[in-house]
Amino acid sequence: MTVRVGIIGVGVMGADHASSLDRRVSGATVTAVADVDAARASAVASTLRGATVAADGPALIERDDVDAVVIASHDSTHAELVHLALAAGKPVLCEKPLAPTAAECREIIAAQGDRTLITVGFMRRFDPAYVELKRVVSSGELGDPLVAHCVSRTVEAYPGGTSASTITNSAIHELDIVPWLLSSPITEVSWHAGRTSAHSGTRQDPQIMLLRTESDVLVTVEIFLNARYGYDTRCEVVGDVGASALVLPTHVVTDSDRRRSVAYPADWVPRYADAYRLQLQEWVDSLEAGRVSELADADAGLRAGLVADALVASMNDGGRTVVVE
Repeated sequence: MTVRVGIIGVGVMGADHASSLDRRVSGATVTAVADVDAARASAVASTLRGATVAADGPALIERDDVDAVVIASHDSTHAELVHLALAAGKPVLCEKPLAPTAAECREIIAAQGDRTLITVGFMRRFDPAYVELKRVVSSGELGDPLVAHCVSRTVEAYPGGTSASTITNSAIHELDIVPWLLSSPITEVSWHAGRTSAHSGTRQDPQIMLLRTESDVLVTVEIFLNARYGYDTRCEVVGDVGASALVLPTHVVTDSDRRRSVAYPADWVPRYADAYRLQLQEWVDSLEAGRVSELADADAGLRAGLVADALVASMNDGGRTVVVE
């Protein structure tokens, strides 16, 4: 069986999904793409084997030659498109967030009859480095986890974002990976900021978030979207007998002019290429086999959304500590 996939939204993320499904994932073929920019949709379709352009997202979902849908369009469109996929009875892989608010996530969960139809693109669960870090933490080699530190920095923020969208669109990865890594849900949060970058535009950048898990592990999260120097993800877990951290993923060290250096990627594409490929392969394999996939489900999307809502509430109320619903 070949799973015929339609992709809604073919910007950088969606185009990368299309290329992976067309060239690097077995058992799938991309039959249709759609984007608000028709020229971009046509350009991406021309690079794929046999894909055509649908008029829009709803039209793509209704097509007979689409078995499953990837939603990689703007966050504000996710909830509506997921509802349409559910109504059509088609499995959907929705890029994070499942919806911009927890209330919309709840509406999606209430509407899903078959709980296997919705998966959420929290791809760090498939990243080999995070998988190994989770193995170390779960093995007890570090003793009981006491604190954790997470850092996510990018070269430049996407235009038009707000301080709140830094949480709902960027920090949302940490809001999923932290409880997954520590096997404990986040129970309370607070949001903090000092000076903002000269390149921050309309948003506060960087932002510092404090998360407390049910197991009483305190987690610091730094999100800096205009860091300029490169794309950089860090995570360290400190236990009572040891510590373990991600290392910079690089293959080359350069010695020149009496200096040793490594290069940072410009964006997420090279850093998480394996994670996205492995996630897509697992999704396709689960559809072929008719089984529940290992991807994050709609409930995970809701849990991350609840933490994001609490952080936005803290941000809007002077950084007070907010209990997660």
